[in-house]
Amino acid sequence: MAGWMWIRCFLGPHLQRVHRSQGESRTEGRAGRRASALWSLSYYSSPLLLCYLYRKGYICSSKLVPVSQYVGTVMVCLLGVACLRGWGRWRNSEYQQFISILEETRKNHTPSNKKKLACYDFDFSHWPADFSWEEVSNPKLLSKTGVSLLKPEPKLRGAADSVLNSLRTLPCHIVSFLIAHSFGRRMLYPGSVFLLQRAMRPMLQQGQARLIEECEGQRNKLVACDGNEIDTMFVDRRRDEGQHGQTLVICCEGNAGFYEVGCMNTPLEGGYSVLGWNHPGFAGSTGVPFPQNEANAMDVVIQFAVHKLGFQLSEIVVYAWSIGGFTASWAVMSYPEIQALVLDASFDDLLPLALKVMPDSWRPLVTHTVRQYMNLNSADQLCKYQGPVLLIRRTKDEIITTTGPEDIMSNRGNNLLLKLLQFRYPQVMTDDGVRAIRAWLAASNHVEEAAVYSSYEVDDDWCVSVLQSYKTERDVFFPWSVGEDMTLEGRRQLALFLARKYMRNFDSTHCTPLPYSEFTAPWRL
Repeated sequence: MAGWMWIRCFLGPHLQRVHRSQGESRTEGRAGRRASALWSLSYYSSPLLLCYLYRKGYICSSKLVPVSQYVGTVMVCLLGVACLRGWGRWRNSEYQQFISILEETRKNHTPSNKKKLACYDFDFSHWPADFSWEEVSNPKLLSKTGVSLLKPEPKLRGAADSVLNSLRTLPCHIVSFLIAHSFGRRMLYPGSVFLLQRAMRPMLQQGQARLIEECEGQRNKLVACDGNEIDTMFVDRRRDEGQHGQTLVICCEGNAGFYEVGCMNTPLEGGYSVLGWNHPGFAGSTGVPFPQNEANAMDVVIQFAVHKLGFQLSEIVVYAWSIGGFTASWAVMSYPEIQALVLDASFDDLLPLALKVMPDSWRPLVTHTVRQYMNLNSADQLCKYQGPVLLIRRTKDEIITTTGPEDIMSNRGNNLLLKLLQFRYPQVMTDDGVRAIRAWLAASNHVEEAAVYSSYEVDDDWCVSVLQSYKTERDVFFPWSVGEDMTLEGRRQLALFLARKYMRNFDSTHCTPLPYSEFTAPWRL
């Protein structure tokens, strides 16, 4: 029995932390910690040892036997360190208890076993799955790749022309594929790079411990339709006295953001129930963050919130920061019953931002690569949603601008606002209406905003009455035809009124955490 336990400890996952209440120890045991340190030192120093052997002339055809002896010695040392690590775990009663709980949870995934297992932070690949898309979805309704995405409209060509064009552009397709699946994906989602995750591991562990120990967070593993395992964290506030606890805020992080240290903290400060998740390939989540995988992950997160956590779609608000606007806009497009959407420091389309950082001579190649493999068309998806929307623009944003933070008019959040308003209120968004909104967007602070707003003598009460009257008489979906019989002055007033309701400015840079005071419910008519 003791031998079997030693084998289980030897093959078991690495125990990173034991969650305790304040003041209690979180150590793994001196023997286990010493063995883990020796293993890491041996593993990461092995390349240096090989370089040393090569420089000394041991790695050559005439010295294969001596080299094999050295390699054998190294392997024996590594095996010895591994055995020492297993022995340290076996001597650690706390690790033995953890292994017993883990195996019992795998056999019987009950809430009580899950609660015991939640006290431990270990390799997430060993964590039992808590929810799968197969529990609620019909596989026949999905494509081979997963949920449906908006695709660029194909150009109409003749059959012969299409074949010739395919042959002519074949090299471009091959290069685009290689770019997207090599450095392109890593540039777009640096959080998926192993070295960055390794450097951030202590910070992520501390953030996760805070969510579990102080906020009573519940960690769950979800299995998406593409087989990726999604690492999530849920904080339930429904039993609290505050009014916000009945609303679930699903958070979508940026391209280097993790729920452990990301935008979850903003709605948590407001007393909301919050569900955070990591992109595929980030921290405990598996896979790679291509648009299809991102949408698949977002889909299983929403299914989990509805079918496992018990929230209605009308009780869910989606909140996204930066590149998370893509999955957030996909969510509200695919689930139109969602209560509201808040987009912070987000953009309308990836292509202009990609062209900004690449050489001009690469423009055709970059365009093809983005549209084919990284088509983050947030604005197109957002226009499919009929519910309330709030856009938060960072006035000193240095990331989603095409010319720099000093030019606020190059902020792609402006384009996101204009595209949304042009779709919903096309008769209001004439050239004069757009010109008035651009003047308001050019304001870099609240004083300049108020000056522009007052210069057009906007009457808020009149604008509300016009919109209310239109909605009462017609009660139709967007786009609305309100403004078609309106004077030029009236269109300008209405355009500025709508712009100020749909967008708020936050005087900050791109990566500054959003304070709760700026996290407000979107405007409803």
